[in-house]
Amino acid sequence: MNKTTRFIHTLRLPGMVLCAMLAVAALLSSCHGIYNDLEPCSQGVRLRFVYDYNMEYANAFHSQVDCLALLVYDEQGNYLATYTGAGDELKDENYRMTLDLEKGSYHFVAYGGLTCPQTSFSFKVVPGTGSTMQDLRVEMHNAGRISETDLHPLFYGSLDINVDNDTYEEATVYLMKNTNNIRVVLQQMNGGEVNDKDFTFRITDDNTLFASDNSLISNSGQVYAPWAQGQRTVGVTEEGDKKVTVAYAELSTSRLVAGNHPRLTITRNSDGAQVLSIPLNEYLLLLKSDHFDKMGDQEFLDRESNWSLIFFLDDNHTWIRTHIVVNDWIVRINDTEL
Repeated sequence: MNKTTRFIHTLRLPGMVLCAMLAVAALLSSCHGIYNDLEPCSQGVRLRFVYDYNMEYANAFHSQVDCLALLVYDEQGNYLATYTGAGDELKDENYRMTLDLEKGSYHFVAYGGLTCPQTSFSFKVVPGTGSTMQDLRVEMHNAGRISETDLHPLFYGSLDINVDNDTYEEATVYLMKNTNNIRVVLQQMNGGEVNDKDFTFRITDDNTLFASDNSLISNSGQVYAPWAQGQRTVGVTEEGDKKVTVAYAELSTSRLVAGNHPRLTITRNSDGAQVLSIPLNEYLLLLKSDHFDKMGDQEFLDRESNWSLIFFLDDNHTWIRTHIVVNDWIVRINDTEL
């Protein structure tokens, strides 16, 4: 009989029977099958994972999350075990993660995209025996250095649950996305060509270290540079006498938090002058004020993860501050000091 399992840490709880030893098998649907000669487990939880905390309010877990790690803590916050899932099983809409647990209260912390080979984040210290939920930290790779990476998506979710029946509780862990892609476009108001190589694009923030509740811990400043940039011809002027060629840059950042003060800066390389330097969150939230005014600022920043900003330049490649385009919506600016 094949008794091979995959696990990270063996789950040990006071008074637990042999079925608890099997709970570390991350991908088992129950205690049956592999361990046919042992008494079957009778209780625990069966977890569904949902990512619908987006602007479409649609579950995108199966299409966007390519690996999954679930950390289990007891009622006092002591670490018990880590369960994992990856690959095609996560694409199945019927996917459930089954945990065999004693009666009691548990805290679950889930991460999507953290344990993949291509991940852009990792545990500051891998959770293990003797660690607590308060010790949990997740950090972006190469934090403190200039990031020119298209960050692998990172997702977070948590759940508190009581196991008090002699059966498997059905529960859902809801995830949110912690990474953003920001596309910046420079266009000359009167047409003509804008060359991306004439400019330096940067975003600064302090958002590379996460606590167990997904809040940010100060980790010194972080600079984000474009992971892609170039030019694109989008048409011709109204007179039809010249092409309109824009410059673009795409930057990938960690979570945007309303209490932080990330800044987008574009510098002209010819003389080092700043074309613009703006408080990024405030400009992104201009879109919310027009169409999502009933949604909190942080919820808006968390639900949206793909941003597009178009800035218009005059003939001297100076930013015209009267309006910008945010995610295809024209936003007119009255306060030029924003």
